[in-house]
Amino acid sequence: MLTVGLTGGIGAGKSEVSRLLVECGAVLIDADRIAREVVAPGTPGLAAVVEAFGDEVLAEDGSLDRPKLGSIVFSNPDKLALLNGIVHPLVGARSRELEDAAPADAVVVHDVPLLSENGLASLYDLVIVVDAAPETQLDRLVRLRGMTEDDARARMAAQATREERRTIADIVIDNDVPLPELRRRVHEVWEDLAGRARDRAGSS
Repeated sequence: MLTVGLTGGIGAGKSEVSRLLVECGAVLIDADRIAREVVAPGTPGLAAVVEAFGDEVLAEDGSLDRPKLGSIVFSNPDKLALLNGIVHPLVGARSRELEDAAPADAVVVHDVPLLSENGLASLYDLVIVVDAAPETQLDRLVRLRGMTEDDARARMAAQATREERRTIADIVIDNDVPLPELRRRVHEVWEDLAGRARDRAGSS
């Protein structure tokens, strides 16, 4: 098995790269999706969040009111740390379950938006960074996601810099290119990853 950390700045196109890798045969473990699952209604995770932050973080239907919770934690580092202390271990445990269930020769891709920011590179056999110029990121956030330019710039500024992400990269995928070129590059990377996974499975 080969474990891969996949990351990239907001608007860099990481989701498209993860989709293409799955098309090739990768097993995808999406940290954001798992983070939503572990605080779904009826879970111990949601109960722990409510215990820490109160019923005000619940929506009328009993689900987590994410905007409300966000407004509480993102302006308060201590509360953000409290939330992360609840959610991150649950995400880690679920990710390990999914990884353990993968075949011995699998390429397991962990889609982790804040991999650089949280110092997680050492958890994976290698790290892929999806890279795009800041102007490209800004254009995609405004044009495709409907953000204001100010909001988009603020979100970008809150993340690691392009240079910080590239520093931890074993492989960089340039996504300032048309989709056919991106697809060609991802397939090229996949051949490398699949070969490494087969070698590992054969030697174990």
